Amino acid sequence: MSDIIKQKLWSVLTYNTSPAEADWLRQKGSSNPLELMTAFVAVPRFVPKKIITNSPELKWELNAEFPGFSVENWSLVRLSRVWLLTQLDPSDKSEYIKNIETLFDTAEMNELVALYSALPLLSYPDQWLFRATDAVRSNMGYVFDSIALHNPYPEKHFSELAWNQMVLKTIFNDKPVHLIEGLENRSNEKLALTLSDFAHERWAAGRSVPPQVWRLTGKYLNPALLADMQHLFESENEEDRKAAALACNESTLTSAHYLLAKYTDLEKSVKSGELTWAELEH
Repeated sequence: MSDIIKQKLWSVLTYNTSPAEADWLRQKGSSNPLELMTAFVAVPRFVPKKIITNSPELKWELNAEFPGFSVENWSLVRLSRVWLLTQLDPSDKSEYIKNIETLFDTAEMNELVALYSALPLLSYPDQWLFRATDAVRSNMGYVFDSIALHNPYPEKHFSELAWNQMVLKTIFNDKPVHLIEGLENRSNEKLALTLSDFAHERWAAGRSVPPQVWRLTGKYLNPALLADMQHLFESENEEDRKAAALACNESTLTSAHYLLAKYTDLEKSVKSGELTWAELEH
């Protein structure tokens, strides 16, 4: 991790802390590992639990330095803990890993959220893969969100199986799938087919399917998925029809484009760029 990212995080911190709070963090960040780890746990005693604010300039600078990484809607406690983790010296690999593992092993929920949020910033990223995939299985919603949403770590390090499990759980739990970093980059045929099965189960139970599900199928349309698109076009839900139009437009199948052409207004909206997946993001 570059020193520039550390500096940008510190800029966001100082934007949100009082001089006394910033001094406490600065002192703990330059202390020995044991004291720093103790401070990680103690942060709520010295820093308010408010949600941070971020200037447009700082937000842009952080994203420019580390695309996909975001601190939006974080609490000041969470941000402070993540920044403290970036101050741990990684030069002694075994010591560094031991310290991080100790924090994981003893963490309560909010500490876990900070640890998983920090994964993209930690040294030796492959070392944390088991921890990250374990978070996907977590029944604690905030812990799951910290690894699945606005976190670039899964895109870069998850296997296809682990990635698909994370996306599916996001959808099953009705969370905003568009907040998964790298969603389009990591789309794959196996996931598209599984999502079709998921949709059929939902429809059979008289339940709806989030329209964002279909943004992961367009590149992989086959006759079975094309039948799903026809089902969506016939839906009374306008968002279903829009999702079908967008998915068909992304397909290389001639039959998908023929199907889209039957719905002139939707085809026009998609082809002109007026209709995009962003319109269906909730």
